Amino acid sequence: MLGYAFMGKAHAHAYRTLSYMMWPPPLVPELIAISGRDADKVAAAATRYGFATSATEWRDVVTDERVGLFDNSGPNHLHAEPTMGDAGVQHLCAFNYRFVPAVRLAREIIASGDLGEIHHFRGSYLQDWGAADIDAWRFDQSLAGSGALGDLGAHVIDLARYLVGEIADSKGSIAFDLERLNELEVHYADSRPGERAQGFRRVLVTEADHPFIANWWPPGHIIGWEHTFVHELHHLMSAIAGQGSVTPDGADFRDGYRAAEVCDAIVSSSATGERVTVSYRD
Repeated sequence: MLGYAFMGKAHAHAYRTLSYMMWPPPLVPELIAISGRDADKVAAAATRYGFATSATEWRDVVTDERVGLFDNSGPNHLHAEPTMGDAGVQHLCAFNYRFVPAVRLAREIIASGDLGEIHHFRGSYLQDWGAADIDAWRFDQSLAGSGALGDLGAHVIDLARYLVGEIADSKGSIAFDLERLNELEVHYADSRPGERAQGFRRVLVTEADHPFIANWWPPGHIIGWEHTFVHELHHLMSAIAGQGSVTPDGADFRDGYRAAEVCDAIVSSSATGERVTVSYRD
């Protein structure tokens, strides 16, 4: 693994948890090596998370013959080169909101046609800590590409593509709030069999037949944000083990690239004040 702070902690937690909660696991992860810039801090993280060794150079991890999966949890400017060192293998772009049970249920509802054709997607990602005078790499364009847009907005862009596609043309609506992680608000304009139309209704996504929930707790018991990484990494390991593919439910590097093109178009439109057509190089 590259990175030992916020995201490194989340991913390490997921590797350890999926071994017994996503049972039986397609593969059992062994935590071999973790790398980061600060020798003392990365060594402490290795002890805390359960990695066998630590390093200050990511190349030592990528070239380690014991390593079968490289997890790049570093900042944006370290995404490309270390990841290219692992090219040609099963891979996943870590858009973890695809693995929120409520988001996966939303995709199933949309795919069922019960909402009709989707005309509009609106998303926002608001965090008040960003207004504080802090030294965070995600607000530095030289380190984060398009800054907070590329680092955080890319997740919203991918969510839009995952749920509604590359965007075409509703008999209903669906709403999701990340701070109410286990809930969907669903509105069917036309009542379905056995139901009457009554505006939005709350769906608590904790039933055993809802996405992912069978691996966790009885109905009515909620899960948290950290569990999305368990689902995500279980999905990747299943693909590595030959049990299905990463796409379409997981994001691949093409999805990551397309989110980046949208971010760049937003930056360009903001700079020029003109409409920008998004195009992709395939």
